[in-house]
Amino acid sequence: MSQSAYIHLVQGSAVESITLDDVLEVLDRYRNQTALTGQQLNWNYAEMAFPYTIERRSEGGIEWLYLKGNQPNYKYILIGIGTRQEEERNIPYIQIVLPSGSEHGDKSKANELCKYIGRLLKAEVRLFNGRVMYFNPRK
Repeated sequence: MSQSAYIHLVQGSAVESITLDDVLEVLDRYRNQTALTGQQLNWNYAEMAFPYTIERRSEGGIEWLYLKGNQPNYKYILIGIGTRQEEERNIPYIQIVLPSGSEHGDKSKANELCKYIGRLLKAEVRLFNGRVMYFNPRK
């Protein structure tokens, strides 16, 4: 059974809307930061920190990112975007899906990516276990 985590761009977030290209930029930033960490450690950390190749896919007019694992403990993660209605306001979100065939490594990496993206975008993150993390300034 698949599981989903959501990153909601609520009031106070760093951006008001998101596109799939923006998500790609955030993932590239993550890969670049881990590559720089690896250079400092003199170790190929980038490949271990992000063991996926990114493919852009679409079906029925819906586009998403398919992260395909390069290592045995990682199979795939799906990332899409959308909006939900709340109190006459559209709230954009990023949905991270672990399909039923995902490994434990995928779930760990997806949680890490959720927290990274949430912190970067100052968003509200609802993890796979239902817990909510608030990275946005709240009053």
